[in-house]
Amino acid sequence: MPVVTSSAVLETKPKGISRLIFIDNIRVFLTILVILHHSMIIYAGSGGWIWKEGKDDVVSNALGGWFCSVNQAFFMGLFLLISAYFVPGSYDRKGASHFLKDRLVRLGIPLAVYSWIINPLFVYFSFYRNRMSLWQFFPGEYFRGGEYIGQGPLWFVEVLLIFSLIYVLWRFLFRSRPNKLSRETPFPRNRTIALFALLLGVAGFLVRLVFVVDIDRFIPLNLQLPFFAQYIALFIVGLIAYRRNWFQSLADKTGRLWLGIGFALILFWAPMMVFNGAINGDSFQKGGLYWQSFVYALWESFLCVSLCIGVIYAFRRYLNRQNRVSAFFVKNAYTAYLVHAPIITFLALIMQDITLYPLVKWAILAIIAVPISFGLSSFIRRLPYTDKVL
Repeated sequence: MPVVTSSAVLETKPKGISRLIFIDNIRVFLTILVILHHSMIIYAGSGGWIWKEGKDDVVSNALGGWFCSVNQAFFMGLFLLISAYFVPGSYDRKGASHFLKDRLVRLGIPLAVYSWIINPLFVYFSFYRNRMSLWQFFPGEYFRGGEYIGQGPLWFVEVLLIFSLIYVLWRFLFRSRPNKLSRETPFPRNRTIALFALLLGVAGFLVRLVFVVDIDRFIPLNLQLPFFAQYIALFIVGLIAYRRNWFQSLADKTGRLWLGIGFALILFWAPMMVFNGAINGDSFQKGGLYWQSFVYALWESFLCVSLCIGVIYAFRRYLNRQNRVSAFFVKNAYTAYLVHAPIITFLALIMQDITLYPLVKWAILAIIAVPISFGLSSFIRRLPYTDKVL
């Protein structure tokens, strides 16, 4: 993901580790999952998107809701975790000024270009070109809702930039403290992990007493506040994990256990949603002082923690290698993330008059959108000066 470039190294890691290939592969997996997730929202999933055409079909809505709920529970948190993992080493090598410059270039420039050029132009030519002029659209319609930056999936790049700036400030304020060298320590015990998941769930529940899922966000920056307890916690864990080399010290036994717990919780989604009344259209699980919200927050936090651990274990154990094809995907994962939103929306608009079952249309869209996103990424990265940013 944005912070973790394909050339990211851990120069002070023990045992001569210079690169964690499985982390690169996780980034590709999560990028593809984001594309599939947003494509599902168009046809059957839960969440917001610029274009939706899903039908009121029970099976499609159930499968789409399950798919999006599971993804939302962990994938952006895992993105933040592995992104944060490389932040301390990068800061140590580059120093404050060079680290800050790098973050502003690699995160700030794509954020600004997408928010103020690419996305407005796409929205205008897709939905407004026959209704008003471009000059009327930009100052009036586009910014009328109060979203000034971070539109669409770029909210995540914005969050990474904000967290990185806070990290720079923290290192500056405590610069008198001696720099801690990387040292391998045992991975946290299962009871510690469970306690962390429990506290994360309670924090999520408390946040949602004020900020309800799918309703409340900080509009000017398009920040999804109901999920910020998870995002902040996992970013901090990523910083700690780097210093203690937790990704490498994670025992296979621990990884298998939590991966199994994650799969069990995925299957538990359906009976949980029936029990809390969501199947009847109730939305108490999204926030507020309701037991349904508390149960859902706990499910979400335990699923997040278990899959973060389980995915890291599975990729380290079985997918810690690369070939020419996977290397291509790794190099283009960040840019594919940046450009995928207009691609899937444009394809959905082209397909809107095709009458097919919603999940079939989703599958067709996904099969087309993934290679196009990575292919376009490869083309963009060949343009002059893009190598400095992407």
